[in-house]
Amino acid sequence: MTAVEGSRRATYNIFRRIFSLQTRHVLVFSSSTPPIVWKPSARDNKEIEECYQRLDLNFENGKEAFKSKTNYELFRAVIVLHLCSYEMLVKNNVAILNVLRKLLGQKLFNSALKATFYGQFVAGENKDEIEPTILKMQKFGVKSILDYSVEKDVSQEEVQKKAFERMDDGGQIKSVSLKQVIGEKTMLQTHRKYDVYKEFADRRQNVVSARTYFYEGEEECDRHCEIFCQSIDAVASATGGLGFSAIKVTALGRPALLLKASESIAQTQNFFQAITGSTRENLVLSKISEKDFLQKIQNYGIKTDSKMVQEWFKMVDFDEDGFVDFYDWAELFDEDKKLGQMFQVYNIKTQKIEPLFVKLSEEEEQEFANMVDRVARVVDYAVSKGVRIMIDAEQTYFQPAISRLTMALMRKHNKERGWVFNTYQAYLKSCLHDVQLDMHIARRENFHFGCKLVRGAYMDQERQRAAAIGYEDPINPNLQATAEMYNRVLTRIIQERDLRGPGQVSVMVASHNEDSTRFAVQLMKDKCIAPSEKVICFAQLLGMCDQISFSLGQAGYSVYKYVPYGPIEGVLPYLSRRAQENGGMLLKAKKERRLLWRELMRRIFVGQLLYKVPDHAS
Repeated sequence: MTAVEGSRRATYNIFRRIFSLQTRHVLVFSSSTPPIVWKPSARDNKEIEECYQRLDLNFENGKEAFKSKTNYELFRAVIVLHLCSYEMLVKNNVAILNVLRKLLGQKLFNSALKATFYGQFVAGENKDEIEPTILKMQKFGVKSILDYSVEKDVSQEEVQKKAFERMDDGGQIKSVSLKQVIGEKTMLQTHRKYDVYKEFADRRQNVVSARTYFYEGEEECDRHCEIFCQSIDAVASATGGLGFSAIKVTALGRPALLLKASESIAQTQNFFQAITGSTRENLVLSKISEKDFLQKIQNYGIKTDSKMVQEWFKMVDFDEDGFVDFYDWAELFDEDKKLGQMFQVYNIKTQKIEPLFVKLSEEEEQEFANMVDRVARVVDYAVSKGVRIMIDAEQTYFQPAISRLTMALMRKHNKERGWVFNTYQAYLKSCLHDVQLDMHIARRENFHFGCKLVRGAYMDQERQRAAAIGYEDPINPNLQATAEMYNRVLTRIIQERDLRGPGQVSVMVASHNEDSTRFAVQLMKDKCIAPSEKVICFAQLLGMCDQISFSLGQAGYSVYKYVPYGPIEGVLPYLSRRAQENGGMLLKAKKERRLLWRELMRRIFVGQLLYKVPDHAS
């Protein structure tokens, strides 16, 4: 094998890690498989009842929730959250900070921020500074998810330039061929969703609660990889193996390649649905025999080698039932006989036989391979350090590739316990379907399914993009529909735990919503799930919703704070988003301010002007 062939084989193997749904150790559960009845022990029952009784489900007990805070911290929180309620300050926070920097000078400016907004929402500048905050929270039952929150100030012009750099048609799926199978309308609508558009290149627009990375070259992606590994070191050192680290895939490669990979996945699913006559709702149950498959593709005018198809069926029909299902179908991306070789169609315009699917160019394949390698390197490093890792969700047009990669990493690392967690956004119409599909894969291949469930961070941006480009709005119609989706997904995950048993499924309820939190707590009680079983845990942002986090932690539930850290100037974009997010959550922030102020006044009236934080929660 030549050096070039070796390099291509290495790249090919990396692609396998993404697109393969290999089924080497298959557990078969039929749709009628009854849930297993898991009876909690007497010890579990006692824990469930004690934790439930200790928790104030109204989240009104400020004395208990804020016992870990000094009077100064209470006062700072009241002031900062109150300032966030002024729309004028929130909208113009960047300009105001720039003026303050000029008036005060850098040193005084830094001190003022540390005493206010930075001190409220950020744990410190480095590993040494954040450790006291982490240890203090641990004493009161709250663990940490660390995130190095430094962001670069990149101009919109530079963002747009980089987005279209070296873009070509080499990786696009050929419309003339594909439309014969799935129909021109479906094919074009799918392509529009996953194409690059100048007006939407700056993904910071209309996004409040999520950080955005932009592609600035392979070296910058390598630097992000090192930063993520350093953050993992900080988690391992500061939390004693109790914490999480979080990463974004768009920080580790060129986002445009995720678009192309995601379109390949989406169009392949379209192809499978057209061949089998299935829909998204019954995709998991759909399958096709060799005979029917050959007949279908002949009906569509696709010329292929029947012997090759027979060999392919034997190769991917792992349970040897004479059918290929959706999971087997994904193997088409990975075998040596690629899609382009196996399925060809006569192009009327060119009068030539051409491949149905076209993959990335060689240069793009190498860049994509680099991206996958960086993600795998970070996850491998986290597991080696005993740190669990969450892959953050991003925009829907990136998500198919991100989710496929995350599932491949789950398959690799989650055999014994949940090291890798995928993120699902409940504001999406497809959320329940996506979770069920991935849980089915995890069950079928017998690995732990780890999930972080959020409402979502890109609602306005997603809706504007869908309306402008002309594809279906992926977002639920209203807040009530999103709340219902959140509860349905959470319920379905717990049903999966009932089906597979303890230790096979875990979900992080990452929400500032009290109703969702109450629903999860009640679900744990109704399903006899002890907090120590670690099926359900909770998470909120540092400096926000402490009445939820610390009430849960001190009652015995597993709860985390998302803990940002980094130099002051580098985290200003993060602080700007926190101000906007609090401004957009007026009712929730109003309750938190009321509880903070009430507890501060209570301490003053009972003579606790020099309140001393207890050594532990009890």
